[in-house]
Amino acid sequence: MTETGGTRWGGRFAERMDPGAQAFTASIDFDRRLWPWDIDGSRAWARALGRAGLLTEVELTALLAGLDAVRAELEGGAFPFRRELEDIHLNIERRLTELAGPVGGKLHTGRSRNDQIALDERLYLRDMISHAEGGIREVQAALLARAEQHMGAPMPGYTHLQRAQPVLLSHHLLAYVFMLDRDRQRLRECRERVNVLPLGASALAGAAFPIDREALARDLGFAAPSANSLDAVSDRDHLIEFLAAAAILGMHLSRLAADLTLWTTSEFGFVEFDDKFATGSSIMPQKKNPDVAELLRGKTGRLYGNLTALLTVMKGLPLTYNSDMQEDKHPLFDTVDTLEAVLRVVPPMLRTLTFRLERMREAAGANFSTATDLADYLVRKGLPFREAHEVVGGVVRHGLAQGREMLAMSLDELRRFSPLIGPDVHAALTVEASLAARAVIGGTAPDAVKQALARARALVGPEPRR
Repeated sequence: MTETGGTRWGGRFAERMDPGAQAFTASIDFDRRLWPWDIDGSRAWARALGRAGLLTEVELTALLAGLDAVRAELEGGAFPFRRELEDIHLNIERRLTELAGPVGGKLHTGRSRNDQIALDERLYLRDMISHAEGGIREVQAALLARAEQHMGAPMPGYTHLQRAQPVLLSHHLLAYVFMLDRDRQRLRECRERVNVLPLGASALAGAAFPIDREALARDLGFAAPSANSLDAVSDRDHLIEFLAAAAILGMHLSRLAADLTLWTTSEFGFVEFDDKFATGSSIMPQKKNPDVAELLRGKTGRLYGNLTALLTVMKGLPLTYNSDMQEDKHPLFDTVDTLEAVLRVVPPMLRTLTFRLERMREAAGANFSTATDLADYLVRKGLPFREAHEVVGGVVRHGLAQGREMLAMSLDELRRFSPLIGPDVHAALTVEASLAARAVIGGTAPDAVKQALARARALVGPEPRR
């Protein structure tokens, strides 16, 4: 048999593959990381062949022992990777045959690299989703701990980056806890669609041997075998769904990082990063730069790019397998690695933040932040809201001209704008009154936030020990 860069399909070809083309098509440099899952799948396939009567007990035992030996070499760093064997599947199969003898050639009976890689990726992604979900929970736990620590501390809420109304710092932090909980939900739901067995689909039409795919699915922990062999080997929507969920998660963490970088500026002065999560300037000695948070924003661009890359790869492919799909691994692996790095650095960064509560409290009551409360006060006195809004606009314009906040205005001064304003008005315009008024479920009133804290703690679970 003539070799064409290995003994993959040598009988069909009269010439060796061009070295440049061989290097171009090889994937072993990046798909080698799939080896644990490839071996797990191969062990399960060997057992399925045994159940189908295609292997004797002696042959099955030899294959399983050989796969254990290959695993030991891979774990110990002694495995002889060979680029000419193109991918992780052929590398493992060739080494298995070298260690176990000719019986190694029986392992691929009824199996194609098309359903083999589909299996490896699903096994890999199933585990990576579990890791990512655990990482998100760590971020939630860190946010929740800070929210519990600073319960009752006010700060300004913003729209359009302009101070709007007072809120509790805990309320602001909990917003991210609940965003991240939806990210965990998306990953769990994605995992359900990942958890379908493609093995047994073979190249595209299904295995030609009596493989019990339901038993094989149970053996590998899948919920069920795939319903259509063409679909099983040709689609990567589960990978795309994961990349989309990762991109949304990245967006949420980027927004958190954007808040924190703003809050560290002298103009805000709400927080300070611990020295371990900041850097200096090469020229300006006074600088303390929030580089870690800024890179969290930047990493989100990689997550977006990986999603777009795989969508673009898949968009025009006819059924079933095409070599274009080899390009699914770079975006998948890069997203997994990026998430791992991000989710590892965020919790300790959050745990070591210093919140400048007095500065936040001062800002919460400035810039006419309780103007809406004056409008609400007038509504309770019987004035339609649109008219109340107009009245308060006049109060604010007057205050800006005089350089005074509403609480600094006398009762007589305020009554010039509406006779409905009474002696109880100043009590309604404090930060505390503004917060307490928003007692609806999900609002920023202290009691409502305490309820939200309890709900969040139930979602996140107890604070992990360190």
